[in-house]
Amino acid sequence: MRSPLRRILAVGAAAAVSLTFAATPADAGDHRYVKVGYFTQWGIYGRNFPVKNLQTSGAAQKLTHINYAFSDVTKDGVCASADPWADWQVPFPDETSVDGVGDVAGQPVAGNLNQLAELKRANPRLRVLISLGGWTLSKNFSDAVLTAASRQKLVDSCVDLWLKGNLPGAEPGAAAGIFDGIDLDWEWPGSAGDVGNVIRPEDKENFTALLREFRESLDRLGRARHHKYELTAFLPAAPAKIDAGFEVRKIFKYLDFGTVQGYDFHGTWEPRANQQSALRVPAGAPDNPDFSITTTIDAWLDRGAPRRDLVLGMPYYGQGWTGVTGGQNGLFGTATGPAPGSFAAGNEDYKVLAGLPAQGYTVYRDRRAGHTYLYNGTTFWTFDDPEQLTQKTTYIKNKGLGGAMMWSLDGDDANASLTRAIARGLRTP
Repeated sequence: MRSPLRRILAVGAAAAVSLTFAATPADAGDHRYVKVGYFTQWGIYGRNFPVKNLQTSGAAQKLTHINYAFSDVTKDGVCASADPWADWQVPFPDETSVDGVGDVAGQPVAGNLNQLAELKRANPRLRVLISLGGWTLSKNFSDAVLTAASRQKLVDSCVDLWLKGNLPGAEPGAAAGIFDGIDLDWEWPGSAGDVGNVIRPEDKENFTALLREFRESLDRLGRARHHKYELTAFLPAAPAKIDAGFEVRKIFKYLDFGTVQGYDFHGTWEPRANQQSALRVPAGAPDNPDFSITTTIDAWLDRGAPRRDLVLGMPYYGQGWTGVTGGQNGLFGTATGPAPGSFAAGNEDYKVLAGLPAQGYTVYRDRRAGHTYLYNGTTFWTFDDPEQLTQKTTYIKNKGLGGAMMWSLDGDDANASLTRAIARGLRTP
């Protein structure tokens, strides 16, 4: 789901699954599809991507959910803002405010949270969840969920801060009603994640216990407020990580529906140009076993995950290599290193990659394997465009899955071309 998460493969897992869970999971006879987009807290800085862009591009009208990434889990075992300035302090002027009216001094809440509240008022059916952890903020999860008392402490703090809206330095309940649930991004229970993460064998059962505690707390709050709160979790694709950290048949008793990260199967931590999000393993792939969307989804289904509760993740960015020679028009060719990117080497937004064919790149499509890439004889980018996402929405429908998830919304173009393609493909009959 995300820049830090792409490092998963560098520490022994060649891919990852993200699961996000919603309020009313569809049963086998229901054809409503969820469309979950991640909005990054830090996108308002260098990327200059305010919440208003979701409204002006038309993306918000096409989504069912937005996951706001990320909240910290501190060494004291509580939820905390990773950036209070971005979350509720930075004032947005008229021109970058969703409703066209700028923030003023003394208002209860400003920042991204107020903008999300304005977005929900403009789109009453839109649900917004707060995501906890992520790649760089998962190191304290294991300690925080070690005992029943510590799990309750963590859950209570998250509910108080994000759902009851009791922000530090603000009036009680100032941010109440902005978030409709919790998205857990613990990377990873029971197996390696970022350097410095605490890992225990007990993480597996403690993760289930944490979900149970969250579910009970959210349901209590929901009954009191006559509101349905949602619970989500980010889960890995690698079978070894699934088996080390997740009781699959148990966790889906507490989760509403799941989003599966269908990308970062390969990246520039490897010296070979490859696909990052193919539906099936391409012919001639040098790795065996290899990762693909089909193998990822099947891994969860084989372990008992309900197919209508699985939501497929799609990348709004590409992985790129340079100095690529050999291979099949660059695919599987040897690279000298990551391609230059706007914000990180080897990584580029779709909105930039979409312009590369006009700069001498050729678009290659493997419709059998279901992946697309760009190559100019030297530099190779694996990415998804609207045509590729349309093929993936067909897969979602044919497989009986629950919908689509997107990481992350700031990678799309000004017309929300990717989000619109997904929404067209998953239009409810």
